[in-house]
Amino acid sequence: MSATHPALVLNADFQPLSYFPLSVFSWEDAIKAVVSESHVVVAEYDRVVRSPSVTMRLPSVIALRDYVRPAMRVPFTRFNVFLRDRFECQYCGGRYLHGELTFDHVVPRADGGETSWTNIVAACSPCNARKDRRYLKPRRPPFEPTRHELMAAQRLFPPRFLHVTWQDYLYWDVELER
Repeated sequence: MSATHPALVLNADFQPLSYFPLSVFSWEDAIKAVVSESHVVVAEYDRVVRSPSVTMRLPSVIALRDYVRPAMRVPFTRFNVFLRDRFECQYCGGRYLHGELTFDHVVPRADGGETSWTNIVAACSPCNARKDRRYLKPRRPPFEPTRHELMAAQRLFPPRFLHVTWQDYLYWDVELER
């Protein structure tokens, strides 16, 4: 049941705690957070769970009671590099799944290239092997993305599971009902 009933975790301002990766709890962790009173229930699934003394609907969206200040800089991770580059090889332009990509140093480390936002791009394995230690110009120069740039990129790749109760908290450009 936990894989099919995750809870979206929001900060106290009702923004997702994290977009990359999307902040979700298993239903068990969501219930623990609500019972411990560190989080409040914002939306629920129709599914009910029972203990000897309590019956409750599973939370689909929960929010922290106390605001947590988000990090100003985006973490430099493999996934965030792929997200910044829209899961496209920066040499051939092919689109790939997360597990099919690798990252490549534009200026090879052997030639003094750093492992940093401004020297790493997403590359498919064939292009990475073909490039070897040569200098190839990527389609887009690597850059350090802002939180807003990665949030915009994340919208292009919604999670595999996206419950209807999450949409108001993830996609601010959703058309409003009249």
